[in-house]
Amino acid sequence: MFQLPILNFSPQQVAGVCETLEESGDVERLGRFLWSLPVAPAACEVLNKNESVLRARAVVAFHTGNFRELYHILENHKFTKESHTKLQALWLEAHYQEAEKLRGRPLGPVDKYRVRKKFPLPRTIWDGEQKTHCFKERTRHLLREWYLQDPYPNPSKKRELAQATGLTPTQVGNWFKNRRQRDRAAAAKNR
Repeated sequence: MFQLPILNFSPQQVAGVCETLEESGDVERLGRFLWSLPVAPAACEVLNKNESVLRARAVVAFHTGNFRELYHILENHKFTKESHTKLQALWLEAHYQEAEKLRGRPLGPVDKYRVRKKFPLPRTIWDGEQKTHCFKERTRHLLREWYLQDPYPNPSKKRELAQATGLTPTQVGNWFKNRRQRDRAAAAKNR
């Protein structure tokens, strides 16, 4: 009787190899490594719950153009926040490539916007908070609160607010500058 190969590495070791190969950018080798893993049901079940292995499978699926597999992985497994940015980029780029192939031409900004609207990010790789105007609603709310208290924050307040929002002090300063300009324009219009 034919016996399925057994896993000679622990799941943690497999995850470590996946992370190392993914970080090195050697997708071809990463793919070969994933293909060499055993297909025994018990081993597969353990590995398919490991985020590093799932992320590696998603990267390989993307780079081989197997977008159906990529979408399946991303839609059916919950990923931690640390993986979201990379996986969101894969999701969007895969949809962009499919749309370009369908249209037979490169996508412009409006085309990409339409693709994003048609194929929203799955909740498994997104915290669900809308990102309007480049900043999340929670961040914009905090900025507005501070603005009402002081529309001209000093550098230390900008740093404090930057830390609270996850933005850079420059981004905070620009937001305040733009908001003051909008308020001036609105006031001039109402005269």
